[in-house]
Amino acid sequence: MVFAGVIALGQFSPGPDMVLLTRTALAQGRSAGWWMSAGIASGLCVHATVAVFGMAYLMGLRGWAAEALRWVAAAYLAYLGSRLLFASMGAGSKKKNKEEERSTRSQSAYIRGLLCNLLNPKVAIIFAAVVTEFVSGDDRPVWWAPALWLIIVVQGFGLWMLYVWLLQFPPVRSGYQRAASWFDAAFGFGLLALGLLIVMNKGPV
Repeated sequence: MVFAGVIALGQFSPGPDMVLLTRTALAQGRSAGWWMSAGIASGLCVHATVAVFGMAYLMGLRGWAAEALRWVAAAYLAYLGSRLLFASMGAGSKKKNKEEERSTRSQSAYIRGLLCNLLNPKVAIIFAAVVTEFVSGDDRPVWWAPALWLIIVVQGFGLWMLYVWLLQFPPVRSGYQRAASWFDAAFGFGLLALGLLIVMNKGPV
């Protein structure tokens, strides 16, 4: 229960996953939000496997590999943030092909969620640090490590799905739609700032 609580707190701390999922669920609806939740959860599967089964060193958290991962992550967030900023500038002229784009956007939301989670080096670092406290010791039963893995993945997927569902309440969606360009600009600047923080090695998870 303690481990689940710690992971939940980390999941909902401000970071790229939260910013990107919030904007996607508000702008593109429940389906795209759930696809993105599945993508984030798929990334969590990789991070959880590395952290729980003691292979954190394989992630290259030191040296040139860490530098490369941080710069790729920052570039990806800058790309996403720039797209949102451009979208906010042209929000008034974008009503034509909304229905046609909905299915494509839903599917691409999975890829965006997966890449956003996988490329965030802080996720691997925090998981490695937190999980170490719960897997150390020789008196753990055989099922202990797999149980921690399941908590990370299942709880992460479930809570993100619930979060997307809550964002669909009419007052929340209508509030976003009334000021979509301002919200998109804020989310765009947020992603750019998170990319900069990752480069400075101070970014949140």
